[in-house]
Parts: sequence; C-alpha cells; structure tokens
Amino acid sequence: MSNNDNTMTIREMCDAFEVTPRALRFYESKELLFPIRDGQKRLFTNRDRARLKLILRGKRFGFSLEEIRQLLDLYHVGDQQQTQLHRTYEIAQERLNAMINQRDELNAAIAELEDQMKWGEKMLTSMNQTKRAAE
Repeated sequence: MSNNDNTMTIREMCDAFEVTPRALRFYESKELLFPIRDGQKRLFTNRDRARLKLILRGKRFGFSLEEIRQLLDLYHVGDQQQTQLHRTYEIAQERLNAMINQRDELNAAIAELEDQMKWGEKMLTSMNQTKRAAE
C-alpha cells in the first residue's frame, strides 16, 4: 500500500486485481473509477477498489459497461442500496436467461457436429474398406 494506507498506486491495483494499467485508465476515462491525481500519479481509494471488484464481476457475467455504470451509480440513491440491489437482480436475471440460451444453442451445435463427425467417420471407414476390397 502507498504512503496513505487507504490508497493504492496503479501498479498495486494491477497486481491486486490482475488488470493492466491500460484497463484502469480505460475505466477511469469511462468515469467508473475516480482515482486521486497526484501529479502524474493515480492513487486509488477503498471506494475505487470496491468499484473495480464490482466492475470485474459484472464483466465476468457479461454485463455491459453501461449496465455496470448504472448499477454503480445507484449506490448513492440513499435507500440502503435497495434500488441498486433490485436493478442488479433484474439485470442478472436477464443475463442468466441469455447465458442459458447460449448454453442450449452451444449444446445443440456440439451434438450436431458430433453427429456429422460420426457420419464422416463411417464414410471414411466405408471408403477404406471399398478401397481394400478393390486391391
């Protein structure tokens, strides 16, 4: 941790969260993170660390950056995060449904490809047997 125990440098953030400096600067440019500027240095607060954790979790689940921003902004509504939690649940339900549909489509494509490969295998075996019989 940096001089002030409540802040981290960009390098410390990169190491702690396994992200690149470029990613942190990108999230800052999108106004998702708000590091303290000290000359050329960026110092990230506990709030930035909590926000980054949520950003990375949202990305892993396939939320868009705009959805993540909206959810982070709802933190300040002042209703003990009830609005934020409710909206997070709605977006998560939509994302879960989309992921389930993607999985089902992928399972169907896998099954179809396996069937095609079995057919191709039978054709190759049949062609090899015909070729041997002709020799």
